[in-house]
Amino acid sequence: MANEICRMDAVRLAGLIRTKQLSAVDVARAVIDRMNRLDPHLHAFCTPTPELAIDAAARVEKSIMAGVAVGPLAGVPVAVKDLICTKGIKTVSGSWAYADFVPDEDDVVVERLKQADAIIIGKTNVPEFGYSGVGHNPVFPTSRNPWNTNLTPGGSSAGSGAAVASGLGPIALGSDGGGSVRIPSSFSGLFGMKASMGRVPLYPGTKDERYPGVSSWEALEHIGPMSRTVADSALMLSVIAGPDDRDSRSLPYERDFDWLTALRGDLKGKRVAYSADLGYAAVDPRVRKIVGDAVKVFERDLGCIVEEANPGWDNPYDGFWGMVMRESDLRGLRAMADRLGDKMTPHLAAILRTEWTAEQFTDAMLVRKAVTNKMWRFMRNYDLLITPTLAVPPFETGIQGPTLIDGRQVDQFEWLHFTYPFNLTGQPAATVPAGWTADGLPIGLQIIGRHLDDALVLRASACFEAAQPWKHKWPGILAELGL
Repeated sequence: MANEICRMDAVRLAGLIRTKQLSAVDVARAVIDRMNRLDPHLHAFCTPTPELAIDAAARVEKSIMAGVAVGPLAGVPVAVKDLICTKGIKTVSGSWAYADFVPDEDDVVVERLKQADAIIIGKTNVPEFGYSGVGHNPVFPTSRNPWNTNLTPGGSSAGSGAAVASGLGPIALGSDGGGSVRIPSSFSGLFGMKASMGRVPLYPGTKDERYPGVSSWEALEHIGPMSRTVADSALMLSVIAGPDDRDSRSLPYERDFDWLTALRGDLKGKRVAYSADLGYAAVDPRVRKIVGDAVKVFERDLGCIVEEANPGWDNPYDGFWGMVMRESDLRGLRAMADRLGDKMTPHLAAILRTEWTAEQFTDAMLVRKAVTNKMWRFMRNYDLLITPTLAVPPFETGIQGPTLIDGRQVDQFEWLHFTYPFNLTGQPAATVPAGWTADGLPIGLQIIGRHLDDALVLRASACFEAAQPWKHKWPGILAELGL
């Protein structure tokens, strides 16, 4: 029964708990027991909170038994990425500088999860301050991919991806400044969504000037769900989205928009652009094949009109990194790098020591404007843009990325070419499992919508899920451990 509980999606769990068919405490215990057996192999969690989870589940169960109304996530175990602040729970951000940091307030999204009666089961592992697309940092053991534990689950929401993919909770929070919800969702065989910038408010993350590193990425960052089904992410978005006065970028509620209702309907007649490489990216042939085959589903089975087309911008890689550093507390982080010495991640220390100029920062802003303008013009002809989520399948742990893709020499971060442009534009973007390689590694397909058209991205994701289901697939390590 415990294994069955751990394989349930959040929507089903919430319904069974609310109707007293399952005990919230039994659910929490099932996930915690699984964590104790499985996480030594995966290192998904850097700070588990089993006692807090059992106490919270007991309160939810007491309310349900007394007939007191409970929230939409009542009793559902949720993992929280360790870049997201949690009051009373360590938030290390993968850095020795914050090894003992316990925030004095919850992030807005954590407040909302608690109000919805979700059960927080722990903090999940990240690379240092999220300046990476993988899952290792100087403080904690390296997160491992459940589909092959020699490989990375992707990052920076690394532990969240590994946790959900292996049934350590049906849903997790990630954050995404350049792809960090979509990257590990792709590498871990999950659905993950970065809603439009401002849909999900941010605070204190990116905004609290007291904490270098924590206060970075404001103009690029999003927080979003990672789950085994599209409906589970829609359920979480219904809880965490909506305006908040602590985030001046947060968007007002839309009168006629509902996250769960958005899943309904079809895609007949929708115009879809497909770009295999954005016109410049090196892409692994396995990715091209699997995503190319998956795109055919949109035309053959879902009634879309699919055309191959590129938005037409120049490679914005340098501009993106310029935006990242412009959004970082350089003074504070450089002082931190001096204090930590070789205890800071090498590539982060190196980029902090770069002598950035005002012109580089303003050039980066102009790159962002150019990409955004190209994109809205392009999207006037299409309802959706589809791309691979990542240029490669999962690779070995301990590196930032491959330097050879399809025979081309590339920078160690260039496997991320498909994700970060849509942090520059702020558009809604999701990843769905497109398929698996011959050796059993998940490959993601990215669905990008027009400005603020989150509803269509969700609907397209749900339609693809119905046409080519994936939630029945589980990593082999579970069978090996009798899970």
